Amino acid sequence: MGENIKKKAEQRLLVAPHGARSVLLHSCCAPCSGGIMEALLEIGLEVTLFFCNSNIHPRSEYLLRKEENQRFAERLGILFVAADYLPDLWFEAVAGLEQEPERGRRCSACFSLRLEATARYAAEHHIPLITTTLGISRWKDLAQVDACGRQAAARYPGVDYWDCNWRKGGGAQRMIEISRREGFYHQEYCGCRYSLQETNRWRAERGRPLVERELEG
Repeated sequence: MGENIKKKAEQRLLVAPHGARSVLLHSCCAPCSGGIMEALLEIGLEVTLFFCNSNIHPRSEYLLRKEENQRFAERLGILFVAADYLPDLWFEAVAGLEQEPERGRRCSACFSLRLEATARYAAEHHIPLITTTLGISRWKDLAQVDACGRQAAARYPGVDYWDCNWRKGGGAQRMIEISRREGFYHQEYCGCRYSLQETNRWRAERGRPLVERELEG
């Protein structure tokens, strides 16, 4: 009974800004979006899931994450929309930033590219609010993600960015619980070629097996 009361209290704290009744949720993967999707449905919002992730490398990894995310969204009755997979456009956006560390300028360029596409889709389809799953991961700088989201939304009149901290209110724990419950694929790196290379450098230094997806080119 105590857990139910706590959960309901947390739900009451989650209120969409400006009275919005629909939201476009940019998703990077099923593990990060599962708890957020359920939370948005619980407060009565109409949710569209937008999978826009040309950063993910290689294509086989992209498809794995996309298809898992789509299956879960459709099971929840959420409309799933996948943007075109355009890795060449992503590499152009981060050109010259290849040696930047995680949370550096390369990540800002990456977030901006994906969130501007999200805001553009929202404007074209009259969805007043966008938000993203990117900041729920402890590996990401939430302030960096939100700055890119606000900047993207500002380019499109009628679209607002919801800078909700999805880690709070039990969100981070819920993410883990749903991922375990659903048996989601356990991702071993953030997604892009450079994060994969950094992961493999870290593994090599510690004598751990490399993530072999890098060999796919």
